[in-house]
Amino acid sequence: MSNFKTNIQKLGRAMLLPVAAMPLAGLILRLSADDMLNIPVLGAAGNAVFGNLDILFAIGVTIGFAKAKDKGIPALTGFLAIATLKAGLNIINPEVNMGIFAGIISGLVAAWTYNHFKEQKLPLVFSYFAGEKFPLTMVMILQTVSAVIFGLIWPFIQNGIDSFAKLLVDMGALGVGIFLFLNRLLIPFGLHHVLNTYVYYDLGSYTAPNGEVFRGEMTRFINGDPNAGLFLSGFFVVMMFGIPAICLAIYRAAFKENQKMVKGIMGSGAATSFISNITEPVEFSFMFISPMLYVIHAFFAGLAGMVCYLFNIRIGFTFGACIVDYLINFRIATNPLLILPIGIVFFCLYYVTFYYLIKKRNIPTLGREVVATEFGEIALDEEEELSLASKNYQYMAKKLLAAFGGKENINDSYSCNTRLRVEVLDASVVDEARIKQLGVSGIIKPSATNYQVIIGLEVTYIMAEFDKLLAE
Repeated sequence: MSNFKTNIQKLGRAMLLPVAAMPLAGLILRLSADDMLNIPVLGAAGNAVFGNLDILFAIGVTIGFAKAKDKGIPALTGFLAIATLKAGLNIINPEVNMGIFAGIISGLVAAWTYNHFKEQKLPLVFSYFAGEKFPLTMVMILQTVSAVIFGLIWPFIQNGIDSFAKLLVDMGALGVGIFLFLNRLLIPFGLHHVLNTYVYYDLGSYTAPNGEVFRGEMTRFINGDPNAGLFLSGFFVVMMFGIPAICLAIYRAAFKENQKMVKGIMGSGAATSFISNITEPVEFSFMFISPMLYVIHAFFAGLAGMVCYLFNIRIGFTFGACIVDYLINFRIATNPLLILPIGIVFFCLYYVTFYYLIKKRNIPTLGREVVATEFGEIALDEEEELSLASKNYQYMAKKLLAAFGGKENINDSYSCNTRLRVEVLDASVVDEARIKQLGVSGIIKPSATNYQVIIGLEVTYIMAEFDKLLAE
């Protein structure tokens, strides 16, 4: 269970790497649209991120799980993994689109391949391809096999979801609720796009006054169909009110030492969702840390869809269910004003539920940690006031590294606002007493091989010197 929790935390941290590029990309993508600034080259920058999310996630997951101090070759292994999978799928079945799920799978395969084959020995004639370079070869072989497997089974998954989407149409408010629930629930697997395709682009038919026929909720609404928009209105409640409420809950629940950092990340995530409909920066920050919270989020999304259906709110979008589309489409929508009071109610529902559960169940969302202490504990809200006895950071880093068993015993290391976090290969060689003698304020062990050294804000300088020693 300890290893499982550690791996889940690693996955969550790995997800934050590509997520870091999303907020700005989402904003500039929206600003570049035809109905805004109409600057195609600006939109190209945003599409460079959202058009390659599978690649970004593959690299991020690989970096997160690869056991190496230098992440360059693992990152290249992750890229080769997703590139091989996509190229293979294009041969096996060009219609298959696995989305972000392909990136996550590729990242995990790449990390496993690197960790298992990075020390592979070969005959001398092939020695150039041995060691860290060997995973580059192996991952292409493994992902070719993956392409064949997923190329054969994925069409059945896609067809099943498409058929299920058609069944939802005749279920009224319940069908809309299930659609929004599954729309959110399937995001981690990249399958929500499969479900969306039928509803967005094929559901229903409308003949315009000029005789032109339009299909799909999005297309029919924009072209004047008064019956369109029931399947889309709930998204405005989620994107404009639900996601910002989650951000506020995560910020308020964060430990005091981390709130400045969390405020920036969650504030950006809330603004991105409200302005540009991009929710991944927020959702990926907690979906793997707490699946329970994510299921609740999906349930609330479904509930929002049902409420909007029952109040006969019909509004659609071209870019996304954000404030811009809300204002642009307000005049052609049905009962759009009701989204505001409904949104406020759901904001409160989201905030109270998330804040209560995060605090009550001690869920390690951004800015929080679930840790077990062995050598004493210090109040987290006091850590920013701590200071080291010695200001010779190079000396302190050198002594810390020696106490951890030298750089050959370091599997991973990084820092947060006040702590040096180190994962070692062999905990038996770590001199914990020596670490405490260096004047640090405490040591915490989340697991058998993971250490958190409480230093204070000076950890930034210690980490810089620690990295230099690891690179030597």
